[in-house]
Amino acid sequence: MTALVTPIRSILVVCLGNRCRSPMAALLLQQALPGCHVLSAGLEPPVGAGADPRAVRLLAQEGVDLRPHRARAIDAPLVDQADLVLVMEDDQRLMLEGLHPGARGKTFRLCESIDADVPDPYGGSHGMFAVVLGMIRHGVEAWTTCVRERQNASGCEETS
Repeated sequence: MTALVTPIRSILVVCLGNRCRSPMAALLLQQALPGCHVLSAGLEPPVGAGADPRAVRLLAQEGVDLRPHRARAIDAPLVDQADLVLVMEDDQRLMLEGLHPGARGKTFRLCESIDADVPDPYGGSHGMFAVVLGMIRHGVEAWTTCVRERQNASGCEETS
């Protein structure tokens, strides 16, 4: 068991391109945890590109506006300022920790609680995006509970 030992005030959500998974997760986390500062970034993003239109449409159906999002690259200050870093896949965690050693010990998969990677829907169907959004919701719910427990000083543990 790996325990997060500090209060979580800042969360960084990371995926590869920062156009689908991480921006969706970041917006949902920000809604669920208004007291936290939540950002997203990509390991290899097309910097400045907007969110994927399918992700925009899915979230718009729920009243969440992803249109202002622009892809950004991960950098050391983003990692250093985050209390918690959430990635979509275990390979991304390894890559991130290799590039930014300060990420070690505070980087977990979004769906760590179910021991699952969140697949990349980029280029996929609307149905694939809907499946991925369902997984993201599950991860957001699990981490929201974890962060709230941590903020209440009752502890938060995740397996890794």
